[in-house]
Amino acid sequence: MQLQDTADTTTLSYWLNWRVYLCALCVLLPMVVAFLVIWKHEGSRDSMHGKGKNRQDGNGTLPGDEAWKPCLKEIHPICLLAFRVIAFASLLATLIAKVSINGGTIFYYYTQWTFTSVTIYFACGCVLSVYGCYQYKTSTFSTSNVNFARIDVDQERNMPFMHHEVANLSRMEDHADTLVEMHRGSVTATLSCLFHVLFQMNAGAVMLTDCVYWFIIFPFLTLKDYDWNFMTVNMHTLNVILLLGDTALNCLQVPWTGMSFFVLWTGAFVIFQWIIHACVPIWWPYPFLDLSLPLAPLWYLLVGLLHIPCYGLFVLIVEMKHYFLSKWFPSSYQC
Repeated sequence: MQLQDTADTTTLSYWLNWRVYLCALCVLLPMVVAFLVIWKHEGSRDSMHGKGKNRQDGNGTLPGDEAWKPCLKEIHPICLLAFRVIAFASLLATLIAKVSINGGTIFYYYTQWTFTSVTIYFACGCVLSVYGCYQYKTSTFSTSNVNFARIDVDQERNMPFMHHEVANLSRMEDHADTLVEMHRGSVTATLSCLFHVLFQMNAGAVMLTDCVYWFIIFPFLTLKDYDWNFMTVNMHTLNVILLLGDTALNCLQVPWTGMSFFVLWTGAFVIFQWIIHACVPIWWPYPFLDLSLPLAPLWYLLVGLLHIPCYGLFVLIVEMKHYFLSKWFPSSYQC
């Protein structure tokens, strides 16, 4: 969707006016607040983890396990893995097809930014689910392994002295395996943190993308010669459908503080557009971003406020899922 600019965006007169200042305030102030919220929230969470790195939560879930554990015990982690693999393949195929048809210019739009982010989310989810299936498999035999260990200890007491050297070597190998496992756990925890950030960011971004397109752009701002086809519909529906499907299966929470990542994501896109337009006279991907419009500050404010109900709707969906599952399946619910 290309619109003819009403003014040359590379001139100083375009940027040095009151409308731009108000629009900048609508974008930069929420970004500063979001950054402060993340800094405060993440700092407090790190301090809590520092006091008890090996703590489990009330449901016996270790930090990071929620990235691959299904919400119910009856659901095998491989089911979540299968869904994420299918979702990732579908999103990646759609993205590749879109690039092959329209070229790299598709990343000029917020839709493709979010679509790519959701694709990366499912790629990380696949990796974590593979690790989760491995963890689930090893934990299945943990009870029997403990019993075997007790038998080995009893037998060790009756070993001749020369056999203790072999036992010590075995302990050294076990210690090395423990160090490798600790390193692997650290990498997994980092990936799980990134995964949760992407989940919170995409939770609002997919809602904003689809709501703005279907409720603002499609009915009111679509041009007569706009190419409305299957690929366009797919790009504005597949992301939210797959993300909601993953939400129905996973154990991830969506706190209101996570909205900060969503705000920073949208703000980065707007600043990117400003930089591009300050350097190159090019059309605006979305008409309401045009700073020369008389009502530009109002448009920026409305789209900014739209972040709250978009993120809030996803929070409501997740809270309803956790509420009903905990009521209907109290013994199986593990989120």
